[in-house]
Amino acid sequence: MSLNFVFMPNILTSLIGKQTLKYGERAAFSFKAEPQGKWIDTSWNEFSHKVDMAACSLEILGMEPEATVGVFSANRPEILITDFAAFANRVVPVSIYSTSSEEQVEYIVNDARINMLFVGNEEQYHIARKVQKRSRHIQQIVVYQNINLQPDDCRTMTFESFLKLGEAAGESCHEVVESRRSSATGSDLATLLYTSGTTGEPKGAMLTHDCFNAALDIHLERLPMLSDKDTSICFLPLSHIFEKAWTFFCLLKGMKVYINHDPRDIQNSIREVHPTCMCSVPRFWEKVYAAVQAKISRMNPLQKLLVKRALKVGARRNLDYVRLGRKVPAWLAAQYRFYDSKVFAPMRKVIGIEHGNIFPTAGAPLSANIVEFLHSCGINIVIGYGLSETTATVTCFPTVGYEIGTVGTVLPRIQVKLGADNEILVKGPTVMTGYFNKPEETANAFTDDGWFRTGDAGVIDDTGALILTERIKDLFKTSNGKYIAPQAIESRLGEDKYIEQVAVIGDQRKYVTAIIIPAFEALKEYARKKKIQYKSVYDLVNNSEIRRMIQERIDKLQNGFANYEKVKKFTLLPKEFSMETGELTNTLKIRRPVINRKYAHEIEAMYAQ
Repeated sequence: MSLNFVFMPNILTSLIGKQTLKYGERAAFSFKAEPQGKWIDTSWNEFSHKVDMAACSLEILGMEPEATVGVFSANRPEILITDFAAFANRVVPVSIYSTSSEEQVEYIVNDARINMLFVGNEEQYHIARKVQKRSRHIQQIVVYQNINLQPDDCRTMTFESFLKLGEAAGESCHEVVESRRSSATGSDLATLLYTSGTTGEPKGAMLTHDCFNAALDIHLERLPMLSDKDTSICFLPLSHIFEKAWTFFCLLKGMKVYINHDPRDIQNSIREVHPTCMCSVPRFWEKVYAAVQAKISRMNPLQKLLVKRALKVGARRNLDYVRLGRKVPAWLAAQYRFYDSKVFAPMRKVIGIEHGNIFPTAGAPLSANIVEFLHSCGINIVIGYGLSETTATVTCFPTVGYEIGTVGTVLPRIQVKLGADNEILVKGPTVMTGYFNKPEETANAFTDDGWFRTGDAGVIDDTGALILTERIKDLFKTSNGKYIAPQAIESRLGEDKYIEQVAVIGDQRKYVTAIIIPAFEALKEYARKKKIQYKSVYDLVNNSEIRRMIQERIDKLQNGFANYEKVKKFTLLPKEFSMETGELTNTLKIRRPVINRKYAHEIEAMYAQ
């Protein structure tokens, strides 16, 4: 199915109203605020009503077309209400990651000239207040949760009070909003999405409604297997383009969307709601893979043999036949049904995806071994590639004929070619118009003939599929002149059940080293099995037997790498990298400069001999 959006208004501007006419009292989304709470449905009728009220409230509070409103919150339904109310008013919502520091929030507020800031909870409220006192832009704060406001605060209201303004609005207010909605154009700025800032200041990618019109239309064409009978769970931040665009697509398809508030609760949430689809990052599936492998390692020999045979049959059916659109032979189909019932179906049920349809995955490399394993088990991982600047997806697995080890083929109406140093260049209707208020950075982001520079390198194989090779800005060179792509090494080592996070080091060094954060629960289990005495994780990471075990596993994982690419030494840390400490971006990418600076002593020690 493809929409002819040339003759229709902006999809997002009118989406909720149109879907309400179709679905009425059917649930649009569901949400639970507390880990032990219940999922509470919101119907399309109620969703639409709240969007209309919020749209009137924005107008009453003076938000004119092209004004910017910030959204600084963890995933909540109110974010969607705010976004669509903004679209109705031709106002521009600006997403801010819920884990952002005060300095990061202040930077975006000032750069985007945010007039009104929506915040999720009390912690974000206090940050917003501090920023407001220093910023000339913020005139109003709206808090999604009902909290106690500071006594001297006369410029903050709860979201409940905010909606009541719109509910009490007169006919003239509704007419203004409707006039704005009907006059919306594709060239209107839909949103500003700030890059994660791994290599410098965050930049606000300007995505127009035409970008979303095209992206949604293209995905309707590429993903025909999805319908309004599917359900999705939203667990990546709605401030990230992948989750934002995916959730908009789910709403366009009429799916029920479960909104997961706390990322730490995602595994429980999945088991509670049993989604048929979910966009995610590779790290989620790496953890699933590691957990399954750990369980297999504890099986008796007969059980291990059963799993081994099941995986062989699953790979034969799903990769040699289904992947290529070939008819599955009756004998193979019968074998698969047996092994699926005994091995794969119970495993998928434990995860909570026994009704799985597709699971789009992007954001970083995912090992081909893991992709093959998941597909063999009947988990339809759809690998893709995209950026904030391209309204998410540029390539993804096609329904039939996808190639393992690639990030899929180019989407319809998108163009991709390779430039200097094999940099991936993109052109098409989903590409941003530029970076907000940054003409120089915008000019540098495009070639003279209008191709967007992704900063990623790759190759295109004989089937037309794109293979990512490295992040050009991450590429470094050893003192021996050898170029190293750290992400490929990090991805391979991250397959191991005892390794949680990896940062590869080696720029202008004699050889490659790594900072490694172990998977502590798996490590504790190993210690108990081997009767290794310990009082804390500090004892574990410093234990010679554990270090020897990790070294052996690293050596095996590095088979196939050139000698100069292999990690020669490593340091185990007793604490995970985190966003709060600045080691990870809000999209969970490693901030290499921060790690190099913060762990300079440990790094120098690996090169001291």
